[in-house]
Amino acid sequence: MFSHSLGSGNPVKCQHCEQDVALPFKCPFCSHYFCSEHRLPENHACPEYWKAKAVRREAPPRVISESAPKQKPYEYTITYTPQRPSAKLFWFSLTELKHLTISVLLVLGVGLSFALYVEVSPQIFVGLAILFTASFFLHELAHKLYAQHYGLWAEFRLTMFGALMTLLSIGLPFFKIIAPGVVFILGPVTKETAGKIALAGPLTNIMLSLVCIAVAFGLSNTFFGIVVIIGAWINAFIAIFNLIPFGLMDGLKVFWWNKIVWAIAFSASLILGVFTYMYLLK
Repeated sequence: MFSHSLGSGNPVKCQHCEQDVALPFKCPFCSHYFCSEHRLPENHACPEYWKAKAVRREAPPRVISESAPKQKPYEYTITYTPQRPSAKLFWFSLTELKHLTISVLLVLGVGLSFALYVEVSPQIFVGLAILFTASFFLHELAHKLYAQHYGLWAEFRLTMFGALMTLLSIGLPFFKIIAPGVVFILGPVTKETAGKIALAGPLTNIMLSLVCIAVAFGLSNTFFGIVVIIGAWINAFIAIFNLIPFGLMDGLKVFWWNKIVWAIAFSASLILGVFTYMYLLK
């Protein structure tokens, strides 16, 4: 199974010293999060420090002409609008990359474990395991990047319970739980923003399913064609499961935001799931 949640009260790491902070400070200039010691722009080498200087700039001095002291003083002001430097919109911390690497290895292990219970050629299992892992990774990545698109702090983190259950699933026959971690976000989030971020993951799987179906039709009944059509079914199943409007699932956030959008997305994933399943039975 797949699980994803959007959290807002969990400790985060200071982007400067990587210290765990329960109540981080968001820099108003670079939008990153820091501890109390490094919350000021000058204390964390803020790449947007030019903004702080512009805000703190004192009013320009008055210039008075000395040649005509009896006349009304002549004043002038200078307005300077600095150019905004290019800033990196999407970023990954070293901690997040470590958590993502461990999660990918766990999910890959679950995908390969099916070879112990089903008699299929090793090539097909390796191909399916890679597709399975890529589907999980792209689902979580879509949540993260879309949240960062809104200027929110968003990072993937392993959860102890989820990682342990995923690890145990490698040895369990057929019953598999794939939920090594979730994407946590911090920042002001409206119902619409939360719904769109939640929809990004299942929508990615729907698009992947459509791409796999198109590729499978071109490859017919070849080895790669079989792998790809199963990959289409896997992505459709992931989308269906995550769009269930219950608990911490993505579907509940989408349902709260827009019931019509949720119905369209859920119907599309359900149609793809039934179609790919029927295709596999041929």
